[in-house]
Amino acid sequence: MSGDAHHSRRRRPPKMYMVASDYRVQDQLEGTIRLQRGQLCVEQEGGGGHRGGRGDYLWVKVIDSGCVVKVEREVLSEVAPELAGLLEPVPELELRVKLLSRPQTLHRFLSLALGSELRVPWSRSQSELAEAQLRYRGPLTRGSSAVYFGVQLKGWAAGQGKCNGIYKGRQLFVCPDACGLFLPVSEISLPRSSRSSSDPLSVQSRSAECVSPLAVGQRVCFPQDECVQRGTVQFCGPLSSRASSTLYVGVLLEQPVGSWDGYYKNTKLCSIPSPDFGALLPLSKVSAETRSERPPLAVVNPKPLPKLPLSPLANKPAVQMTIPTSPVATPTSLIATPTSQTATPTDRPLIQAAMLVTAKQALQPPSSLPKAALKPPPLAPPTKPQVPPTRPQAPPTSPPTDHSRSSNGFHNLPSPPIAEQMAELGRWLEVGSMVEVNDPPLFGVIRWIGQISGLSEPVAGIELDQELSAATDGSYLSERHFRCPANKGLFVKLRNCRRDSRFPEPELPTNQVDRCNSIAFANWSSERVEDNTPPVSGLDARMAYEGFKKGIQGHLNSCYLDASLFSMFSCCSSFDWLLFWPTGSAHSKSAQDLLRCEIVNPLRRFGYVCASKTMALRKLLKAETADSGFTNEEKDPEEFLNQLFLLLRVEPLLKIRSASQQPQECFLYQLFPPSVSASPASPLLSPVSPLASPALLRVANVQALLESSFMHSGLKLTEAPSCLPLLMPRFGKEFKMFDAILPSLTLDVTDLLDEALRQCSICQLVAEWECLQCYEDVDITPGQLKQYCSTCNIQVHTHKKRQTHQPAQIRVPQGSWEEGPVYGTRQLMDLCAVTCIETSHYVSFVKHGPEPTDWLFFDSMADREGGENGFNVPQVRACPEVGRYLSLSSEEFARLDSSSLRDPVRRLLCDAYMCLYHCPQLSLYK
Repeated sequence: MSGDAHHSRRRRPPKMYMVASDYRVQDQLEGTIRLQRGQLCVEQEGGGGHRGGRGDYLWVKVIDSGCVVKVEREVLSEVAPELAGLLEPVPELELRVKLLSRPQTLHRFLSLALGSELRVPWSRSQSELAEAQLRYRGPLTRGSSAVYFGVQLKGWAAGQGKCNGIYKGRQLFVCPDACGLFLPVSEISLPRSSRSSSDPLSVQSRSAECVSPLAVGQRVCFPQDECVQRGTVQFCGPLSSRASSTLYVGVLLEQPVGSWDGYYKNTKLCSIPSPDFGALLPLSKVSAETRSERPPLAVVNPKPLPKLPLSPLANKPAVQMTIPTSPVATPTSLIATPTSQTATPTDRPLIQAAMLVTAKQALQPPSSLPKAALKPPPLAPPTKPQVPPTRPQAPPTSPPTDHSRSSNGFHNLPSPPIAEQMAELGRWLEVGSMVEVNDPPLFGVIRWIGQISGLSEPVAGIELDQELSAATDGSYLSERHFRCPANKGLFVKLRNCRRDSRFPEPELPTNQVDRCNSIAFANWSSERVEDNTPPVSGLDARMAYEGFKKGIQGHLNSCYLDASLFSMFSCCSSFDWLLFWPTGSAHSKSAQDLLRCEIVNPLRRFGYVCASKTMALRKLLKAETADSGFTNEEKDPEEFLNQLFLLLRVEPLLKIRSASQQPQECFLYQLFPPSVSASPASPLLSPVSPLASPALLRVANVQALLESSFMHSGLKLTEAPSCLPLLMPRFGKEFKMFDAILPSLTLDVTDLLDEALRQCSICQLVAEWECLQCYEDVDITPGQLKQYCSTCNIQVHTHKKRQTHQPAQIRVPQGSWEEGPVYGTRQLMDLCAVTCIETSHYVSFVKHGPEPTDWLFFDSMADREGGENGFNVPQVRACPEVGRYLSLSSEEFARLDSSSLRDPVRRLLCDAYMCLYHCPQLSLYK
């Protein structure tokens, strides 16, 4: 492929399709594969359309099943990639088809701004839609194309969610605990006021589609015992056992005359503080309350309230005064309530009678103090806006002032809370927090937090649940800070906001780093084992490890460490020298003891290690490197291994010499095949005919990759290694140099050793020369190192095609060598484990016995228990099918159809990241 063609392919994203009608495909291995209408497919690289005997075909990957099939083009309907991402999380196929028929609706959801108001189903068993706010839109995991909507539940539904914005350890948005949900596009809709009559924005498959005539929070009234009872709507919709056409209303009453607790047949419909204040009625008996129907407030205490002196500002409609409190009365949270210009003088304040009793008591001065004279606030100059003055701070021990001082509705309030309380406020108070103020409380949601001129401390703008005649529409002194319905906006000092007591207090954000050491992890803990425990193999290894809650438990992006440790120690003893290496550093001894007694020995004896043990090791790595990412961020295995070996103060595994330079030491080796090796003529690539099907694989094996990398870099091993970790060449998920890399079961490093006895590639005498240019020559033992004795070196390079070659002389061990073939012992290494990566998650395959089928697959996060704040469940399972593919030659494997590869074989061969080789005989000398 030319460079221009390669860049052209890179620029064009793969096309997305939807299956337009049911379709059957015959597969050689799987038999009949059924494609269903509504399934999504992605075009495969190199799988462009071609004409067969019956028509045009495309190679596509079915996203829902993961299979790669060849499908007639007429069966597929092209979908824009951004719309396909929205449809992918929708589980119902027919619902996908309905959504795709209205692309303008999907585009509107894609363009929704964060913070938009939504209505969502908060429970699978409920038909009621809850108010929510859009906080996140995008994939839940790295590498995924599925678009989810992260929403924060509001109002009565707060606390009914499933998370706090965290998905599998990743913080996608921030909200109080149990207030967040992640939903597909089919589960969200806009409020009715935001919908177009010709383009409704809800395609729900649930009974929540029905439109209720009463909104949650709306005031209603109904007759009862020759009286009219009033309250606010908390639920409106059909009951689970009733026909969807019959609607019921759940009301939170003003008076304790009810008998309903918010449940229907053990199913919670809404939150009612007490059954005395709840009523469930048919919609026909309930009517919306108009302002003219609201009765005057009934004063419980017949004694008249003391008259306030008239204020010069009393006749100004722009500002109404709230009732000030005595310093010893119950603290009030109201500080500023300038009314909206839309309020009329005839409007009655909609406050419960109990609030007036508290206000009356607040006006009574203490018996031991002289009566306070209420003074009106001073008039501001007409040319300047009225601003609230700051309240002077008095020492805690000073007596109360002789009057309540107010200006523009700002009242004397209790002293600011101490620093610890302010820190607590800062942790949970934000725009969108549900709060209460005053006593008896007024409930609402914070819509704005900021500074108001003349006041040094922050102020919160609250949208109240109920109307208040002294409230505004979100404006203060003619300056708008937020928008809300008239008579619902209230401005209070932030320190006087309290958490809404109607809902359970959400848990503080959990420290995920330390959570694995909490009591909640007690059932997942593993024991410490002091006795040295050798690894098990064969059937014993399978019995010890296979199953759930086996292997190493993952936690907080630890898969890179879990997969590496399981590969090194579960069934192999070649890395055990790390556990006993003599070291003088106390830090290194602590790490070595932790690794040996808390991780390796328990893993081999019980087959399981909990996440708290690996977190302790991660903390030691963090302290050693000053890199906090070791405890909570994603890392790569080579980062972990390099830092682990440095922490333990051990000798490097490899000593590599380049030309005549001094040997360089390292812990692992990265394979970097030259760019020329990607050509079809390269011995690295298995020969695939240019006319062959595009489904055939371009395959390389590790033996050829290692030899090529050493040859083109002029490298030699100064000594045979006991362990050899090799990093595979990877260049991203989409543009790989090879479709698959076949791990060689046995690795021959004899010809890569410096000063080793090597055979001539032609006559098998002692080799004295090697030639890099000959390595690329396919006419002489293609795919093998080219090394010659003196005679063969002259003969090979006499040919006119090779006269320009520059062979290099190699070092020969000292001694006299007789004429004739050399038969030396080959230095072989065995494959013991392969670590693989797919979409930012590492897993490992481990060879646990001598048989070709003795392979285990390990995933430290295979399952989840307990939701967002739950626990990862590790799993180990046998995968004998891997052995059948690893026993194939590169040529045989390259002729396989790529669609025949299934998990876990596909992950091993197509997503290999690091291969571990070892020589058990040499490891004894480390």
